[in-house]
Amino acid sequence: MPLPTPGLDDRTFQSIVDEAKRLIPRYAPEWTNHNVSDPGVALIELFAWMSEMVLYRVNQVPERLYTHFLNMVGIEPFPPSVARADLTFWLSAVLEAPVVVPANTQVMTAASAADGADAVVFSTTEELVIAPPVLEAAQTVQVAGTVDNVWEDLRFGTEGVRAFASPQLSPGDALCLGFHDSLAGMVIRLVVEAQAEGIGVDPNRPPLAWEVWNGGGWIGCTVHQDSTGGLNRAGEIVLLVPVEHAPSTVGNQAAYWLRARLLAPLPGQPTYQASPRVRGLSVEALGGTVLAEHAEQLPGEVIGRSDGTPGQSFVVSRTPVLPRRTGEHVLVRDGDQETIWREVEDFSLAGPDDRVYVWDGGSGIVRFGPRVRYADGTVRQHGAIPRDSARIEVSGYRHGGGVRGNVGARTLTLMRTTVPFVNAVSNLGRASGGVDAETVAEAKERGPLTLRTGQRAVTVGDFERLTLEASPEVARARCQAAGPGNAHVQLLVVPQVRREVGEHHLDDYAISPSLMETITAHLDQHRIVGTAIEVSTPYYQGVSVVALVHGDPGRPPALVQQRAVDALDRYLNPLIGGADGTGWPFDADVNAATVTQLLESVEGVERVEEVLLYEFDLRTGRRLGAARDVIRLDRQSLFLSAAHRVVVR
Repeated sequence: MPLPTPGLDDRTFQSIVDEAKRLIPRYAPEWTNHNVSDPGVALIELFAWMSEMVLYRVNQVPERLYTHFLNMVGIEPFPPSVARADLTFWLSAVLEAPVVVPANTQVMTAASAADGADAVVFSTTEELVIAPPVLEAAQTVQVAGTVDNVWEDLRFGTEGVRAFASPQLSPGDALCLGFHDSLAGMVIRLVVEAQAEGIGVDPNRPPLAWEVWNGGGWIGCTVHQDSTGGLNRAGEIVLLVPVEHAPSTVGNQAAYWLRARLLAPLPGQPTYQASPRVRGLSVEALGGTVLAEHAEQLPGEVIGRSDGTPGQSFVVSRTPVLPRRTGEHVLVRDGDQETIWREVEDFSLAGPDDRVYVWDGGSGIVRFGPRVRYADGTVRQHGAIPRDSARIEVSGYRHGGGVRGNVGARTLTLMRTTVPFVNAVSNLGRASGGVDAETVAEAKERGPLTLRTGQRAVTVGDFERLTLEASPEVARARCQAAGPGNAHVQLLVVPQVRREVGEHHLDDYAISPSLMETITAHLDQHRIVGTAIEVSTPYYQGVSVVALVHGDPGRPPALVQQRAVDALDRYLNPLIGGADGTGWPFDADVNAATVTQLLESVEGVERVEEVLLYEFDLRTGRRLGAARDVIRLDRQSLFLSAAHRVVVR
């Protein structure tokens, strides 16, 4: 039962009129006509009606008071999330000495003079060392388990080395190259001497994968360029090595391994009739890849002087401010004495001598401890107060964040920081993860849920709410039991995708390692001891719609077709799909009847003649099976729109 809502003033129109009439003999005894027809009584009723309207407004909780209440209990909007991208730095020449790209190296986009947009600045998060690779081992590994050391044959042999040693060329055969140091994040060039023995293969798409060991398994490298036709002729192979590369042992030899693995051919893809033979191989470093984030490093600045009063606040010049790193803090300079104060989330546990402050990232406001009067009349100072006239400084901070940082591929091309021997930089993939700060409306909706549960993860709703609170990059969360009892729960997370709906791909809905770490760390703080949490993504079931519609006379068929496809893309979408536009619901099937109704509502469609639904493999890009009237969805899946075909007559 909800708590009864008290009325601040329970007077009604009639009670106000009666009260005013009772006061007439006291203040105007000569007024004796109290009938409704009297002009004075008409004025009383008019003002009583106006007073009743005012009382109605008083009895409603104004939004201003509601917002102030959330501020008092510490509910503040989440700061923006930072977009991240991998930046690839290219050397001006092949060098014999290491090249260091320092942390916080800044790269930016070109400013657009047409729309007046400022350049977007990214900064590297860690130091990148581009060192000449040292190749020191070579092994051929067969699927059957046979390992042969071919290092001497590769260096000095006249016939070279068969890359895939099995006589029948079994998928999984590999040529492994061992390096003295890690190649993590590097761009390397393999200069290959080979002869055309691996006949039968398409040189533009050979069944070949380049992989490195990351400590838990083999992960793929990106082939930037391959002029060898799949190790079939002399040429160069440029590889972008992932940022993870760990040592391993192959054939009783420890090294950092890179391998070329034979793949099973895809349908319609030709494969090798014989193993290619490598006669010589050398490796050079062309560049390196490092993670960067949408952030601009700003120097220290003076933000004000203390007046010696409690609850002071100061604001930095650039907002929003990103979460502070080591070395980013507030300094209080009193004369010749300089002290570093400590940042805290709030002042609830701070004593009067604790040198602490709260720094709000969204607004950039630095606050010092307030003085609070408690119900028993006592007054307590939460946090020390900087001395009067003391100078308040920040040692430095990073500015950035928001959807503005989700720039496209190959747009971060201008180096704001000069690095010797580096002549070019680019982001080969698009940036992702940038989300704007939480709006006031969203904070108001979240506030009561936070107060109701006390930050404990007990129910299914608690886990879902805490997952959404973990990061603005989380769009949806679904919690369900993953095993017997309540000790094991599974969380299905749908991340934010900041692209046009028609451009959404399966890989856009993968959880990035940084987001996974953020979610698991946040849930670990609030879960009950003994509760195991599994965080994963839903299974995305592709749906392809084939429809035959008739357009209104005079409407361009191409325009009607595009509108119909756009409507299908929006409807079958995990983020904005479904009947209410909040994302396709879990456990909800799709049927041809609802799709027909959707297409009939599209502007320019006169009638829908036929609708067919197909399951779609999002990896291979093919329809699966025959057409259906209904496609079922299990409790761990969501629909994702794919490859619709709409014919307009």
